Amino acid sequence: MKFVKQYVGAVLALWGMAGAAAADSALDVVRTTADQVLAQVTANKMRLDQDPKGIYQLVEQTVVPRFDFTTMTQAALGRYWRRATPDQQAQVTNEFKELLVRTYAVALLGYSGQQIEYMPVRLTVGETDVMIPTRIATGTGGPPVPINYRMHVVNGDWLVYDVVIDGVSLVTNYRSTFASSVQRRGIDGLIQQLAERNAQLRG
Repeated sequence: MKFVKQYVGAVLALWGMAGAAAADSALDVVRTTADQVLAQVTANKMRLDQDPKGIYQLVEQTVVPRFDFTTMTQAALGRYWRRATPDQQAQVTNEFKELLVRTYAVALLGYSGQQIEYMPVRLTVGETDVMIPTRIATGTGGPPVPINYRMHVVNGDWLVYDVVIDGVSLVTNYRSTFASSVQRRGIDGLIQQLAERNAQLRG
């Protein structure tokens, strides 16, 4: 979890991707939308410094519609997803989505002009599942951090279903945390744990 939070600002800088119909446009979608999101953050920096809660509106408008949170939650729960009732699946998905949104919205406030490099990618026309590789400067003088976006087409739109940061999958990282919680507290215990964490973030 610490690793994910360390680079979360860099990740969110590229989130908020518009839909696209063809696989070979996925890279352009990432590049164009990243520019738009970062431009909004930069332009509203003073206002956001005074009222940080304003970042949530930006995230809700640009990030939430562009991610496949159901697929992400299902993958994070692994085999426990099938053991959960439909109501529990919905609750876990909602709490997990809120956790990601709130954590990354706060992290985005720390964006300070890190440069993004878009790596070459080969895409076949008609593909519906692709990985878009990028690298982003850390701002500390260290090597750039590789960030890869796993995207697939859902109802004609490209949606992100995983982010791989410096070789570590976001979904896989949470899977170990979720499994440990379910083993100790059950599905309802995981839901409660996520709800408590979200309550802390709201505060």
